[in-house]
Amino acid sequence: MIDKKDIIHIDRYVKQDIIDHIEPNKVVVIYGPRRVGKTTLVKEIAAMLPGKALYITGDDIDMQQMLSVQSMDNINRVIGMKRMIIIDEAQRIPSIGHTLKLMVDMIPGIKVIATGSSSFELSHQVGEPLVGRAWRYTLYPIAQLELQANETPFESSQQLESRLIFGSYPEVIVIKGEREKRKLLNSIIDGALFKDVFMLEGVKKPTKITQLAQLIALQIGNQVSLSELSRALLINLATVERYLDLLEKTFVIIRVYGFSRNLRKEITKTCRYYFWDNGIRNALINNFNPITIRTDIGQLWENYVFIERMKKRIYQHIYSNIYFWRTHDRQEIDMVEERGGKLYGIECKWSPKKLVAPRDWREKYPEAEFTVVNRENYLDFIA
Repeated sequence: MIDKKDIIHIDRYVKQDIIDHIEPNKVVVIYGPRRVGKTTLVKEIAAMLPGKALYITGDDIDMQQMLSVQSMDNINRVIGMKRMIIIDEAQRIPSIGHTLKLMVDMIPGIKVIATGSSSFELSHQVGEPLVGRAWRYTLYPIAQLELQANETPFESSQQLESRLIFGSYPEVIVIKGEREKRKLLNSIIDGALFKDVFMLEGVKKPTKITQLAQLIALQIGNQVSLSELSRALLINLATVERYLDLLEKTFVIIRVYGFSRNLRKEITKTCRYYFWDNGIRNALINNFNPITIRTDIGQLWENYVFIERMKKRIYQHIYSNIYFWRTHDRQEIDMVEERGGKLYGIECKWSPKKLVAPRDWREKYPEAEFTVVNRENYLDFIA
């Protein structure tokens, strides 16, 4: 149980940006996994705006039927005289993009917020119909960037182990006790996280997707061989590729490609994967052991730094291309940010030891910067 007296209010970093872009006859689209706080955020935003908003959920079968028909009569029956509309889990409504286009084209002054927990389904539906009519945002699990208003750097360091093990989903941060956090993470996986994956057309073996996610969870920071995954799961290569794509589009994993500027030694044909949340990763492999007895602390740290840095880049509009760098003779850098015509190499190390950039990196990219992110300096890098 979550004790109300323990609940802290965490302002989402994108809230004001979203408010600034709620305009008449435009749609704000917010993507992100289930239970990441989208509904809470849009209701907070609606409460700050004049007039009472109409809240609709795409999980409601009646609403799916009413709004899937591109008819102004149907739309008017649903929204009446309301001019602030929130449609949660909008990807569940067939052809929602065309319905939203009708709304913003035909109803003067209407303002719409739509959320979705499947980026593929919602972006596919709203992409073409809403060209020039939509602002798009992504909401992540709670960012360290958002927590710094509620805790000191010392308090953040005290909570670091918990965030490495249990992650940063809003409910997980709030709830007390390791046992309760474990139960909550398992419920997120069983009841929410894979829900959209299993619903997508063509997924005939949902257990294989879960097994695939578990295999990826054991390979954080390593190049992933699709052929090895295919053999381990006894499914063909095309199915592996499709399932990995679905896991990306439903906010479970993130794919990163190798960086190269034609140095023959550099590896570019394989990928690495990271999880949106450390807690989800650990729940998938059922490992919530403390960091003192873990053999994968390096993987936990790399995933945590990667995702927290990504939250910062997205929320603060730091536009970068993201890669890893590795050569065939095993020189490597965990992350490479390419922005403003410059390269930034970033190595994630749990240990505070000093490191220098690999020899080939220094020789091939002498103008590039190189940073080691460890537990002594990580807050500067992610928050």
